[in-house]
Parts: sequence; structure tokens; C-alpha cells
Amino acid sequence: ITSDIFHIPGVDAVIDGHDLPFAANSLKGIVMTNVLHHLPQPRAFFHEAERCIQPGGVIAMIEPWVTPWSRFIYTGLHHEPFQPDAAEWEFPQTGPLSGANGALPWIIFQRDRTRFEQEFPAWQIRHIQPFMPLRYLVSGGVSMRNLMPNWSYKAWRGLGNSLNRWE
Repeated sequence: ITSDIFHIPGVDAVIDGHDLPFAANSLKGIVMTNVLHHLPQPRAFFHEAERCIQPGGVIAMIEPWVTPWSRFIYTGLHHEPFQPDAAEWEFPQTGPLSGANGALPWIIFQRDRTRFEQEFPAWQIRHIQPFMPLRYLVSGGVSMRNLMPNWSYKAWRGLGNSLNRWE
């Protein structure tokens, strides 16, 4: 089931991550791309996911992460807030896409990992893989406009991989 907070072409359902419309234990997993850092009440999402996902199920995410490179990109070139020093996980909801903290995944799963593990013992963090966001940028991730032709992907991937040592 593909979903978004808006009805757009190719999306099966409009869903709010704080109030999932699924029966208990009905999902094997949830895959999210650039979602968690837009959820003003992430605890509500994790509780809902725990209710909906079968035991042994997973949540897989692609999210911003805090690195020297990402601080430069997300504070200088991106329009969304990026606040690694935020004291709390929650932030004011100002609209479906205007409220965010790009540093939230890092805050929850790195800085406050012990707190996450204590509050959500049903969830086990299995793998975190930071990666250089160069391909994300040239793919149009910030502007939603692809800046690279499809045939050039392998070259961008090679360049991104060679830059990973600076992360």
C-alpha cells in the first residue's frame, strides 16, 4: 500500500502516521522515505506502528542524518528546519509538510537511543547506515526535480561512494 499525507497520483491511501488505519497485527512492516522527521509526535507513530505491525515485523526508514556534510546541506541548502540541539522529539505542527526537524531521526536513534530503547522495548534498532547525500541531492531530493539523467546514475554513485570517507 503506497501512502502519503496528500492524495497524489500513484498513491493508494492518504494516511496520517499518528493514526494508522490498520487492524492490530495486520502489517508485516512499514517502509518510510523522508517521513519520520515530519511527524510532530513521533512517539504516537511508534505506538501506532507497534499496534499495527506483527511481532517480528520491521520499520525501515530512509531519513536525514546528522554529519558535518548534512549540517552544511540541510542548514544551507534545504528549506526545512534542521535542529540537532532540539531538547524534545516533538515540534509544533504548522502544516503537513512545513513542520519538521531534519535532525529528528539522528536525535531519536543516536543521541537519545537509550531513551528510545527504554520507551519502546518492543522495537530493536538493528541497523543504521549513514550515507553521503550527494545522490539524494542530484536526484532532486531537495527540490523534487531530478538534476541527473538516468544514464548517469552509476557515475554519481561512484562519486558518492568515494566521498563517504568524509561522513
